[in-house]
Amino acid sequence: MLKHLFESRFFALVIKEIHQILRDKSLIIFLVFPPTIQLLIYGFALNPDVQNLNIGIVDRAQTYESREMVAALTENDVFVAHRFFLDEGNLAQEVREGNLTAGVVIPQEFARDIEQDRTAEVQIFIDGVDANTAGIASGYMQQIIEQYNRQLATNITPLLANTQTIFLYNPGLKSSWFFVPGMMGVIFTLISSLVSAGTVVREKDVGTLEQLLMTPANAWEILLAKIVPLFILLMGDVVLALCLGRLVFNVPFRGNLLLFFVLSGLYVFVGMGIGIMLATISRTQQQAFLTSFFINLPLIQLSGAIAPIESMPPLLQSLSFFNPLRHYVAIVRGIMLKGVGLDVLGFHAIALFLFAVVILSVSINRFRRQLV
Repeated sequence: MLKHLFESRFFALVIKEIHQILRDKSLIIFLVFPPTIQLLIYGFALNPDVQNLNIGIVDRAQTYESREMVAALTENDVFVAHRFFLDEGNLAQEVREGNLTAGVVIPQEFARDIEQDRTAEVQIFIDGVDANTAGIASGYMQQIIEQYNRQLATNITPLLANTQTIFLYNPGLKSSWFFVPGMMGVIFTLISSLVSAGTVVREKDVGTLEQLLMTPANAWEILLAKIVPLFILLMGDVVLALCLGRLVFNVPFRGNLLLFFVLSGLYVFVGMGIGIMLATISRTQQQAFLTSFFINLPLIQLSGAIAPIESMPPLLQSLSFFNPLRHYVAIVRGIMLKGVGLDVLGFHAIALFLFAVVILSVSINRFRRQLV
């Protein structure tokens, strides 16, 4: 049987595709360097945490209590006391010019109110242009002030003194553990669709597709011979991304490795199906690459790879179920971080399988019609 396979037209076409890929140095570079660089950049750059935010302070009280308040705000890595001001006008001007993220005004009666067990007011200015940073900064300040209040109220026993919070699956709350698995799906989407689209369109550009039509090979043999070598190379990108996530970002892998590769292979087929579809509606590689942005960008935005799906409007949350990348991101995070299997990920696995079958079938039928 193996002898029959090695002597078949299909095997000859596969060998031809392998030689053609090996001669194309730019394709090999595209399969190795962009995934590596993108994963490193996204893994380090995409970080929802905020650190070293410059704040200005107006301390009208100039007492021990007010200095303790300032120390409480700046003793961590979130806020840095950039400057002290004498009046609120200069402080507000610095916030307006973007030199400060926030400003704190401590009134003159701050210490007196504390000594008399009255509510001591503190005024805070926050630059709200960057809504995400402003919201996080406001939350941090509220937590710090609440903690400062608890330190002052030493005569009151905290009601939640015995409460213990345990963070499952990501004890250190490392943001890279959330972003890296998601960005793996994004990278596979871009690379698999662009590589498969570029390969097929290049055949049309240089005229070798017409030469293939002159051979006695069937349309399915021509297409399958193109898919198999590309699939193997793209699975190499899966291995590369997994190794980078583990070695560079120390993202754990707690699940079944075989299940991960099987489902990743399914998603690679989805990406290749998208690429072949792009090739059938494009005449040049440039047109295929530009058209891919109208497909890949919505897939990425609605996948939950960058922003949680729960924070999206209800309509977009519903539409995300029709996004194969959403299901693959859930699979990768479930296998790598939680170590779950098909008993938990069964819905996403079935959805991914259906997407692979439908997208590949449609794109292959369109490609076959162009061959005949």
